[in-house]
Amino acid sequence: MDIKVNRTHIALLVTDPEASALWYTDILGMEQVARNNGDWIMMGFGKKHHDIALIKAPEGAERGTLGLQHYGLEIDGDETTLRKLYGMLLSKKVDIVKITDHEIGKGLYFTDPDGNRLEFFLETDHDDERAKERFKAANAPSREIGLEPLFD
Repeated sequence: MDIKVNRTHIALLVTDPEASALWYTDILGMEQVARNNGDWIMMGFGKKHHDIALIKAPEGAERGTLGLQHYGLEIDGDETTLRKLYGMLLSKKVDIVKITDHEIGKGLYFTDPDGNRLEFFLETDHDDERAKERFKAANAPSREIGLEPLFD
């Protein structure tokens, strides 16, 4: 059976859904689209009903523990776009994890206030069949690279 994914969403456990919702609004430009008595807040980029669910974690949950490794957010644009996003994250004092070359794209990894890792992913090979072959041949690389931030 072929499964075709057009859009995805992710649910994250967070210590304070209200504070996290403010962070996701400020850093990613998301909007609150639904909520449930402070237990969870649904966030969206504006096209779908929701993209990220922020769910209150159980008391005593530790920051950045087992679970999600990262959530990739594919961006439109070019390397200048990625550099501007890097500058924006730095100016807002967001923790940067790493910047990588994946052979078929570049990733800028960062964390939210609860240690959930996110990635701005800039696809550089837009031929899906060729990109799959390149990615496979290169053994799904994640080579750390430098990137000069651009500040607005």
